[in-house]
Amino acid sequence: MTVLPTSLVGSYAQPDWLIDRSKLAGRFPPRVRAKELWRVDPEFLEQAQDDATLLAIRAQERAGLDVLTDGEMRRESYSNHFATALDGVDVDNPGTALDRSGHPNPVPRIAGEIRRTRPIERRDVEFLRANTDRTIKITVPGPFTMSQQAQNDFYPDDEAAAMAYAAAVNAEVRDLFDAGADVVQIDEPYMQARPEPARQYGLAALNAALDGVTGTTAVHICFGYAAIIHERPEGYSFLPELAGSPVDQISIETAQSGLDLGVLRDLTDKTIILGVIDLSDPSVESADTVAARVRRAFDYLPPEQVVIATDCGMKYLPREAAEGKMRAMAEAAAILRAELG
Repeated sequence: MTVLPTSLVGSYAQPDWLIDRSKLAGRFPPRVRAKELWRVDPEFLEQAQDDATLLAIRAQERAGLDVLTDGEMRRESYSNHFATALDGVDVDNPGTALDRSGHPNPVPRIAGEIRRTRPIERRDVEFLRANTDRTIKITVPGPFTMSQQAQNDFYPDDEAAAMAYAAAVNAEVRDLFDAGADVVQIDEPYMQARPEPARQYGLAALNAALDGVTGTTAVHICFGYAAIIHERPEGYSFLPELAGSPVDQISIETAQSGLDLGVLRDLTDKTIILGVIDLSDPSVESADTVAARVRRAFDYLPPEQVVIATDCGMKYLPREAAEGKMRAMAEAAAILRAELG
């Protein structure tokens, strides 16, 4: 792997012919299934999602990214694709939980023992691996976040539910590495949104999800999609706690918030997936702007411990903007590599 590799956090902009982007943008990310978002008939949907995934792969390759994802083309949201495929959750009779914005949202209702009875994203990895020779990454929603995006009608408390989700994630992560993933990323945005329960049991659930896993792992912590959550806090409410976690890489956002990178002092033994692309603005940053955002990290980490990335998923961006921003990342990496010799 070259120094300062470039990568998406996870999602890429889905084509308009695949998903109704106006409906997608007009609601909070779905926690239960939202089949009404798809524009393609169910009998052709898997084929269409495969075609869209190929488009996402080729767009990343053309832009010059080093670490490729599948763009999460098959997902209605980053979490519901996995969360609704588990046994023990009733998605036909959903419950209600507050979103990170404080609004009630339909969510899976935990009605029995949470169990992963089959691989859920294995085919996604196999398809991605078969269609690129670059380093590949796949994302899985984290156990703490899924426990916060569910109504618990079965377990004695939310901690028990989170640990049940952790067992399912652990089995999935092992399977994804076996299928050919180079990096598996666990998405845990609710650790930032709800830091107190994250400290009480969320970190233990994340560690359980990683128990015995061999392979490069990452965790993504963010302030929420810029298209939905417009106000950014000045800093992370939950981040230094990850220093003791077995995770190898930590994905943070810094561009839109102008984050004080002094937080990296606590994470010097981790590789940082550094979000340097502002997703609140569809205009494309210059490569020089992106390079300047990356240089800020060099006061705290050597370049060998930095991955250049977007702040969060690109799901809500216009495709033209997403393509331009990816190119800006790759060009910024080239500028910085030349400076480093």
